[in-house]
Amino acid sequence: MALKKRTKVSAEFSMSSLTDIIFLLLIFFMLTSTLVSQNALNLKLPSSSSKTVAPPSMAISIEKEGRFYYNGKRMSLGDVEKNVRGAIRAADNKQNLTATIFAEVNTPVQYVVQVMDLANRLKLQAILATEPPK
Repeated sequence: MALKKRTKVSAEFSMSSLTDIIFLLLIFFMLTSTLVSQNALNLKLPSSSSKTVAPPSMAISIEKEGRFYYNGKRMSLGDVEKNVRGAIRAADNKQNLTATIFAEVNTPVQYVVQVMDLANRLKLQAILATEPPK
């Protein structure tokens, strides 16, 4: 009986199963990422034992009722932005300007985020002031 030997080796790789697996993984991660809740935790702002020393450029204070103060003067958030822009224009060293945010205890995070967004838009460094632990 004459049997033919197979000496030719096939060097092919089927990509169809690999693309199916990648597609299924993509669908899985897309579905699970939409199920993650962004506001799942009620966090309290931490107290800090470390001390960061920054040059006192400007102070923005926020009361828990939503009243804003710029360097001790009460004003609206729009007026705070105008004063901060004026301080940036008048500053000699614009890279080292720092806004220190003093938020009263139990201040809604919404107000703090508004001030931090203002600092981000103006490319200003922002420091959130905390109290030392008791």
